[in-house]
Parts: sequence; C-alpha cells; structure tokens
Amino acid sequence: MKTAARAGAVVILLTSLSAAGPLGRPADGPRRVTSTAFTPERPCHGHAAADFDGDGRSDHAIGAPYATVAGRVRAGAVAVSYGGHVGWLSMPAPGRDAGFGATLVTGDFNGDHCDDLAVGVPDQDPPRPGADGTGVVSLYYGSPRGLRPGRVLGVRDLRRTPRGDRFGTALEAGDLDGDGRDDLVVGAPGLSGGGGVAVYTRGLRTARLITQHTSWVGQRTSETDGFGSALAIGDFDGGHDRELAVGAPGDGDEASGAVTVLDPAAHRSRRITQDSAGVRGVPERYDRFGTAVAAVDADHDGVDELAVGAPGEDQTRIPENYAAGAVHVLHASGRDDLWTLRRAGGYDRFGTTLAAADLNGDGTDDLVASATGRAAVQVLTGHRGRGLSRGPLITSPAGRTSQFGWTLAARGRDLYVGAPGAGGFGGTVYRVHGRTRTPVQSGSDGELLGYAVV
Repeated sequence: MKTAARAGAVVILLTSLSAAGPLGRPADGPRRVTSTAFTPERPCHGHAAADFDGDGRSDHAIGAPYATVAGRVRAGAVAVSYGGHVGWLSMPAPGRDAGFGATLVTGDFNGDHCDDLAVGVPDQDPPRPGADGTGVVSLYYGSPRGLRPGRVLGVRDLRRTPRGDRFGTALEAGDLDGDGRDDLVVGAPGLSGGGGVAVYTRGLRTARLITQHTSWVGQRTSETDGFGSALAIGDFDGGHDRELAVGAPGDGDEASGAVTVLDPAAHRSRRITQDSAGVRGVPERYDRFGTAVAAVDADHDGVDELAVGAPGEDQTRIPENYAAGAVHVLHASGRDDLWTLRRAGGYDRFGTTLAAADLNGDGTDDLVASATGRAAVQVLTGHRGRGLSRGPLITSPAGRTSQFGWTLAARGRDLYVGAPGAGGFGGTVYRVHGRTRTPVQSGSDGELLGYAVV
C-alpha cells in the first residue's frame, strides 16, 4: 500500500483505568491496495465487543486528539484499556495539530477473532498553513499481546491527490460484502467536489471511493456539502445487502442537510432530506440534517430504522450554534418518528451524536441521542413490536460546558459518554449504568480526552 507515513505505537502502562493521562469524476471501480497483511503470533479466541487481545473481555479506546506528544501540541494520543491497565498509542513521528484520535472505530478486519482499531487523524498534513488537514487513518491490529501497529490509509489509496480532504473525519465498520470480515468505511467530507467515502473491503485489500458524482449516485454537489461527515451501516430496507448511510450536513439550501443511503453491492442509492416523502419538517437554514446517523432496530422486527440527527433544527434563523435540535427515526415503511427534548432550550443541539444500545437488556435496541449544548443525553427506549418511547434524560456531572455526549459507546448495559470539555477541556469519560454516572478516565488541561470513545 502506498502511504506517506507508517503508524507506530508508544505504550505506557498505567495501573488503573481511572488514571489521568497527560477532480474530475472519480473512477467507479475498486482499487487493489498492496500491503503486507498482519499475521498474529497465535490465534485469538475473543467474543466480547472491542476485544483487542482476545481474552474474552471487552477493552476500550479513548481519543485525546489535543494531547501533547513529544513536545508537539495537539498531536493527539489514544488511551487503550486492557482490563486492569491502560496503554497509550501515538504516531511514531507526532505532528503538531494532527489530532490523532479524533475518531475511532473497532472491527475484526483480518478475521483472526481479535478486534482491530482504526484511528482517525483528520487534521494531519494541511496542504498550506491555515487549511484543513489532508488526514489519514492509522490501523492497529489486535493480537494476544494487544494492539500492534499496521498500515496507514489515505486518499492516495483512492487515486486522489491530498488537498485538505479531512480523511478520517468519520469511521464505520461492518461486513458490507458478506465475506465474514469487517469492512472499513472512512469519511472524507473535505474531498474536492463535496466530499466522499472510502470503502475498504476484502480484508482492507481493496479500496473504492464513492462520491455524489459516482455514476450510480448521481447527485448535484457543492464544495461545502460535507458528504461523509457521518456514517452508519445497517439493513434499512429489509433486503439481502447491508447498506451504508452517509450524512452530508452541509448539503441543500444553506446547510439544511441530507443523508444518502448507499447499497455498494447492488449499486443503488437514495437521497433523503426533510423534503422527502414521509419525512417530517421542512429544510431550513443550518438544520444540518445528517450531522449524525445510526442504525437501530427499535421494534425488533429485523429491519433497522435510520436515525438522523438535525442539531440545528429550530424555528429561528439565528446562527447555527443556537438551536434546539431534533432526531428523526425513519422506518422502512416510510414513517418518520420525530423526537425533541422536553422543555427544549435554544442551544441544546439535540441530535449531535447518536448511538444504538440495549441498555435494559431486553434484547431490543434503544437509541441514545446527545444534546451537547445542554450537556445531556436522552435515552429513547426500544420495545418489541412498538418502537421507541421516551426514557431517562442523563445530565452531565461536570456542568453545561463539558460537551457531555460529544461521543457515545455502548458495552452491554453500560453506556460510555465522552465529555471532552470537562475539567478545563482536559476531558472525562463517564460510565453510565441506569442513572449512575461514574468517571472512568480524565485528561489533563486541553487534551480533549473523550472526544472519541469505543
């Protein structure tokens, strides 16, 4: 694989998880990526979520993209918890302002039963001072000895010249081609022409770029669409293939937003906006419909609903940071369940982040939606045969400026909530069980620990 850099790992063992850490149209066809595959020393046998070392227990990774590493401010680092101890990952040659750890996703990309970790570095290598980063994604492969450095992915894999693409802004993993291994999808919303997504399949040996210009997508574009800002894999139509939902919150008139559901296997797509049949509301300035997307089977019928965050939804035309926000839950039947917070405030930003989780253990997905402006997380409880009902509203123990809910991750009945603004923007991650909120790790001033959690 051709890359500009190669990832490495710096591991510092700590004693406890609670310890604080310091242009034209692209070709539609896939491209084979040449690389040396990672082969573990012995097979893994893990079956837990995010099990990096194959010991049968869930592990965790927490991004701190503004951490100072080797004297480089905002170079970024990732804390990885293996049971009772924590290690840190960083790039071997940390770059100032790179933002390593801004996004994270786990998946078994090589089929060895150890989960692997993909780390987004969307701010790395801006083409000129003050420009957006080109971005890369660093891979770390799971093994019985923990995560080991792998390849670095970038836009050169896609026959593109790096130019402020923000490659790695969004990450998603799931089996799109049915080969039993997780595929990796990378959002590059800054890609020239309105953004794009890279789909890595077949053990990440094949890379395909999908944009709004792709022949079977065929959409009109603007440079500010942000196509690839949010990603979710699910079965949204009850068909044979799994699909990919792609958020483009800058699309439409004055960033009203859009979501495109892609079926890469069948080469089908459908674009959804608030003008689409069955979708409630109307497109308005700064709604940013598609800022977050999630797949959630809230009625246990085997077909995923598509949850879409519109944190800019409001009845005013004031600047986009001041908005109540809303969450749309779109069913295959065409129905849209629209959710807002009770006693919504003018700057709640409800729908900034979405996640599916079974928090009550009844076997049916619940939907969790954050309102980062209020520093709160709303649980919408799923019910077999009935769908969602309003559950508890969980507020931040660190105040309204903590950005509580900036990122969300589920482990069984526990919900992990990132609050990168807590503690002077050092950041804190909380484990939420029921209504109990327990801090599990905090960062130092300015690290933004908790910006990403898996």
